[in-house]
Amino acid sequence: MRIGINGTGLLATGSVDAIVDHAARAAADGFSSYWLAEHPLGGVDALTVLSVVAQRVPGIEVGTAIVPTWPRHPMALAAQALTTHQVSGGRLTLGIGLSHEVMLAQLGIPMEKPIRHLREYLSILMPLLNDGKVAFEGETLACRAELFRKAGNEPGGAPSVLVAALGPQALRVTGRRADGTSLAWVGPKTVREHIVPTIRAAADEAGRPAPRIVATLPVCVTDDAARTRAWARKAFSVYGGLPSYREMLAREGVEEVADLVIAGGEAEVTDRIAELAAAGVTDFSASEVGRDEAERERTRTLLRSMLALGMGSA
Repeated sequence: MRIGINGTGLLATGSVDAIVDHAARAAADGFSSYWLAEHPLGGVDALTVLSVVAQRVPGIEVGTAIVPTWPRHPMALAAQALTTHQVSGGRLTLGIGLSHEVMLAQLGIPMEKPIRHLREYLSILMPLLNDGKVAFEGETLACRAELFRKAGNEPGGAPSVLVAALGPQALRVTGRRADGTSLAWVGPKTVREHIVPTIRAAADEAGRPAPRIVATLPVCVTDDAARTRAWARKAFSVYGGLPSYREMLAREGVEEVADLVIAGGEAEVTDRIAELAAAGVTDFSASEVGRDEAERERTRTLLRSMLALGMGSA
């Protein structure tokens, strides 16, 4: 299992420089990837920021986890993703997702038939990224286009595409059409018993390679895990109320998202990250949430030590 760093917590600062510095340290410390989300109401464009990161920070994979699909036509997203992929020298992984009904409502966008939307979106996005052209007419989305610059001409070929898929239908669509899934607030039991078998079966049926499974969870090496979880209970309370995450919590057998925070001493944190690898996670994207500088440094030191022991390799 590869280990990367998730910088989404820095989005609230509104500082591109802070994110670049964070990514630079992740690369210097030897992590394989750097991930950034895009909140539909946050006012920060993840792909633009990652273009800057890629120009200033060599070597490390950059990925979105995730870009919401509904506000952006797949043609527009393909153009931006291919531009970022070119700027990065072929280091972009594009993570997309449906987002959540309550967030889309604030944009005046109804979340009608989300699985149909996902199928039609991928029917346009994937040909544009992989072949540079598409001719598709769906019920709600359509596109006939041939790009000026073909994806195959970029370093490393086309960008890989991950979908934030949690439910069975979304996982089956993702397994058949995309390269893997990007998970948040999903524990090892759910990965092992639900995510992995569903998406792998769909990929096998479609003759596609084994899907990549990228998981993000907060991590804190601390002597006071109860304090960390109490903080997380307030900081992340909105996610626990979203239906798609509530379903994953129920599958995992936990009450709230704070129960999924990986917090504790070095041995406990190591064991819990290793449990994700054993469940089938191919990439762990650590969201470091130390409550002070000492905890943050202790957390980064532990994650670096896992790399040194070979636990962060493919």
